[in-house]
Amino acid sequence: MRNSSSGILMYRREGEEVLVLLVHPGGPFWKRKDEGAWSIPKGEVGPDEDGETAARREFAEELGKVPTGAPRPLGKLRQKGGKWVEAFAVEGDFNVDELKSNMFTMEWPPRSGRSQSFPEVDHAEWFSLKGARIKILASQLPFLDRLEELLSSAPR
Repeated sequence: MRNSSSGILMYRREGEEVLVLLVHPGGPFWKRKDEGAWSIPKGEVGPDEDGETAARREFAEELGKVPTGAPRPLGKLRQKGGKWVEAFAVEGDFNVDELKSNMFTMEWPPRSGRSQSFPEVDHAEWFSLKGARIKILASQLPFLDRLEELLSSAPR
């Protein structure tokens, strides 16, 4: 599907609490944004990829580690800008201190003629579901609801 992304909502359990891994986008536009700016690690689905393959690749590109857990579909959502995002829940663990994001280059400052490189993701963090609801992009909130529903109906 053109204009679509795919990502992984990694989660882990700490006792009775479920924590989810979210990422903060790098670059100057996102530098001072926090609440409502975080996302699941995701990216564009390539022409010869399915959603799950793209989600695993993007997770590795943005975080530096390939997730190994079994993916569980969380469905698709349409974001404000019109892009479709498909998500998969994967139980796993990631040490946020080991974040190794790929880089992108852009002209910065605008109209300066200078190019600068920035990490695609500048920060990753584990959040409780309650905390994640404050941090995540509003358009991705339903993924948290779907994860909660999935986990409440699944045997531990």
